Amino acid sequence: MARRNAAEKKDILPDPKFNSKIVAKLINQVMQDGKKAIAEGIVYGAFDIIKEKEQKDPLEVFTEVI
Repeated sequence: MARRNAAEKKDILPDPKFNSKIVAKLINQVMQDGKKAIAEGIVYGAFDIIKEKEQKDPLEVFTEVI
């Protein structure tokens, strides 16, 4: 059996709205069956709720929680 090189790790592109790799990782974890647009809607909807209730930047709240 032939041995080949190991696959290279792909760098995760940052999220387009918040420009954050952590948010992109969260979206990828929420995503099911390749439905990225739906996962983005869920995460961004949650961030809108955080913005309404806390009156703070949702990205700061998210990074504080992590």
